[in-house]
Amino acid sequence: MPTNRTRLTLEQAFRRRLLQAAGTVPFWSLQAAAQGTAGGGVLRVAAPHNPSTLDPMTGRSGPDHVYLYTLFDTLIDWEPNALTPTPGLAESWSYPDPTTLVLNLRKGVKFHDGGPLDAEAVKANLDWGRSNERSSVKVDLSSVESVEVRGSHTVALKLKRPDRALPLILSDRAGMMRSPKAVRDLAAGHDRNPVGTGAFKFVSWADRDQVVVTRNPDYWKRDIGNLDGIVFKVISEPQTALRSVVSNDNHFTYYVPPQQRAVAERSGRLTIDVSPSLQLGMLYFNYGRGPMKDVRVRRAVNHAIDRAAYVKATAGGLGEPADMALPKAHWAHAPELAGFYKHDPERARALLREAGLTSGVEIHLIAWNDQLSMQRTEVLMEMLKQVNIRLKVTTGTGVDTAGQFFGKQEGDMHLSFWTGRPDPSLTYDLLFAEGSFFNAGRGATAGMAQVLTEAQAGATLEARKAAFAKVQRLALDNALFCPLMFDVQMVVHSNRLRGYRPNLIGKPKLDSISQA
Repeated sequence: MPTNRTRLTLEQAFRRRLLQAAGTVPFWSLQAAAQGTAGGGVLRVAAPHNPSTLDPMTGRSGPDHVYLYTLFDTLIDWEPNALTPTPGLAESWSYPDPTTLVLNLRKGVKFHDGGPLDAEAVKANLDWGRSNERSSVKVDLSSVESVEVRGSHTVALKLKRPDRALPLILSDRAGMMRSPKAVRDLAAGHDRNPVGTGAFKFVSWADRDQVVVTRNPDYWKRDIGNLDGIVFKVISEPQTALRSVVSNDNHFTYYVPPQQRAVAERSGRLTIDVSPSLQLGMLYFNYGRGPMKDVRVRRAVNHAIDRAAYVKATAGGLGEPADMALPKAHWAHAPELAGFYKHDPERARALLREAGLTSGVEIHLIAWNDQLSMQRTEVLMEMLKQVNIRLKVTTGTGVDTAGQFFGKQEGDMHLSFWTGRPDPSLTYDLLFAEGSFFNAGRGATAGMAQVLTEAQAGATLEARKAAFAKVQRLALDNALFCPLMFDVQMVVHSNRLRGYRPNLIGKPKLDSISQA
């Protein structure tokens, strides 16, 4: 049996091997060299986005999830297609009364630093998420009054109000458990040196270049793939990312634009996976400043957009025109609100005249600077020009523009996307609740808090669906945003990969992948 010193030496050797592999050593030739490796080699992923942080409770960028899923388990998991809750770090859960959620934790799970995943660790995480000034999940946990330890592996969440959405909320960032010791010892440094319980352990992060993770030999799940590690190469231009997979420099890429499907097909040796997604391309509005303060201007923008033409022009027809924040296939979609904002340029011009903007208006749009986003910006500019809305455009990376628009509250509109959440209440809370980070206007919409609470408290799916219809009507009537299109999720990878499972969230989970 190897000694602890031997194990450490082997792990260090494997880490060096991973870093070598990110450079010139061919991945396919690598052999398992350390105890606990599975022999599947290292997966090279062309990742379109640099992380904003690798701490789930301080980040706000949707694309971070692909990195986070490798490092962190959640208290509760979800079924990939239906998004129904399934056991995770919590083997089971129950509501003994409407305002108490009890979690029964899995025993024997350890953090990557060796600390136990127990009730005290869960309480420390949830209390930090609810109260720490750096937390980005306060809205997610707003219904939690207190967290009680009721045994070594039993936790009770006492709620301010009934909240049936909470199990699926705990399958997202708020339920990603971090080592309390690492968070305490590293403080803000944990953002760049994460310690979770996931299938992979953190090795390194070179900003805007690559993130490296290595297999966790002590992982509690046994039904995972055979990868020894993953190197995420940050390639912000989707076309360049795809070309790197075509040339076998990388093995897997995601968020592939539909227009690039033909490029992948021509290679003849790649697998193309196209699946539905909650990912919503949209215009975020800062209704707390400038021309967007006037609801008539916000409604005019919505009426100016020909969504069917937008899908055809920017996605080759692969996508669903968006009437609201949920697609038609989702259980909480409200079909009675379809076509709420029909394409009606004359109505848009009339609304601007009613707002006293007889000569039109200039709106400051912040957009991403990749090729596809620039194309979509140009299409929007032309549509809005037809109703006398002129766009002043500034561009940057996804992380940078999010910081500008939501953090510094610069700009009037932001062309970006919403990546979806397991439970709709979290989507609507984060987008429209007063003070939420993604509510750039930060203000309260009359009646919104009440219907959001109603949607969370519903004891049945039908009750919740009816409440969500009210939420959606309020958001549309007040023109709090401009939904454009639901993207399909296109993943392209080497034929040598097996076991990838798409999910409706549209953010790949990689722990199921095996490599021949």
